[in-house]
Amino acid sequence: MWQTFCRYISYPAWDLKDGLGRLSEWRSLLRTQRWCAQRLRALQLQRLKHMVEYAYEHCSFYRTHWTTPPDIQSIEDLEKLPLLYKSDVASHAGDIISSAFPKTTLVAAKTGGSTGTSLHVYFDELCQKKRNAAAMRSDGWAGWRPGVPIAGLWGSPPIPRTLKERARNLLHDRLFYLDTMRMDPTSMSEFAREMRKRGPTMLFGHAHSLFIFAEYLHQSGLPVPKVHGIVSTSMVLLERERRTVESVFGIAVNNRYGCEEVGLIASECEHHDGMHINMEHVVVEFIDADGQPVSPGQEGRIVVTDLNNHGMPLIRYVVGDMAVPVARTCRCGRGLEIFDRLTGRTADYLKRRDGSQVSGISLVEKTLTAISGIAQLQIIQESLDAFVLNVVRNAEFDDLAYKKLANSISEIFGDHVTVDIHLLEGIPQDRNSKYRFSICRC
Repeated sequence: MWQTFCRYISYPAWDLKDGLGRLSEWRSLLRTQRWCAQRLRALQLQRLKHMVEYAYEHCSFYRTHWTTPPDIQSIEDLEKLPLLYKSDVASHAGDIISSAFPKTTLVAAKTGGSTGTSLHVYFDELCQKKRNAAAMRSDGWAGWRPGVPIAGLWGSPPIPRTLKERARNLLHDRLFYLDTMRMDPTSMSEFAREMRKRGPTMLFGHAHSLFIFAEYLHQSGLPVPKVHGIVSTSMVLLERERRTVESVFGIAVNNRYGCEEVGLIASECEHHDGMHINMEHVVVEFIDADGQPVSPGQEGRIVVTDLNNHGMPLIRYVVGDMAVPVARTCRCGRGLEIFDRLTGRTADYLKRRDGSQVSGISLVEKTLTAISGIAQLQIIQESLDAFVLNVVRNAEFDDLAYKKLANSISEIFGDHVTVDIHLLEGIPQDRNSKYRFSICRC
């Protein structure tokens, strides 16, 4: 009854109050996801042409950056345009903002800066509504419906204080949170009790925070709250952590990927056979170190073009993440292209003396699997020859695990490296309440 009220009364009423756009875009996305890939590519191309022409006309940065008006006749023509880096956005934000919008009318956001560069980005209000609609669609693949209660694990979560905020949370959002800035036994026990009391349909949160909460429930022996869907976001979901969360809650996890700069990029559907690209809203490229497209099955840097944001168009933006594109389609029947998995961030790749690089996330996963006694691991490369390993141990950790851990680094980076192992109660969070498992400070 409550979900029916939310879907047909409170949600439309709130959409009307906010100026419309979100629900109509959500319904549109539910239709277009069933289009064939060819039809979706045609829609992408149409929107891409418009965005590139718009950016050249309204953004002084692109008129300088491109020198001549781009002629986009296919998605592949994007490759003719130069890449847009975080440093470009940081240095030229004012010139990337569209002249069609007074800056004061745009929605402002700030990225966390965990890769070393914190950015101020802006987007128009319609873009924000479309981004919300894309999140609604992907959450729907995990079982979300308008009006269902949601439990969240988030850092410094928004707490409804005013009458308007409390009304929105009651009639619309239906969210309650555990603040991941203080995930201790007391707070996690209280949150689990609140979940059992409220009976949320969904559990949503940072990937590693979901793992910590699941580990606590398993070790404490507390009754596990029942949920129908779990959405993991904000960072790479390690396979070992996915298995733990799914084992404890007894359901599959839906992985979701996006960033502050361009919104939702891709999500898993109910079949968990890859990440569906949000094709109606973004164009995603996968390129190698020379800027050339990689083949299916090869790891590449993710480059995103936002098709929605007219306030501050980001075209061929290098996100800083790595992934593996694939040629297959998903058995769910949606025409949305997929990629296989995220393999980490470029800032998280560790360096050898010969100039080659090692995926820090892959190394962490391999070490966790190969060495017993390690509950959590963070690898920090202070220099080419010095490593710090932050370890959260369990009961099986012993002197042999110490030796194996040090050897696992020496085998890859050379016998000359020093390995300093710190035993911690938990992996420290960054400023944005996220966890980084691999950090290169070279």
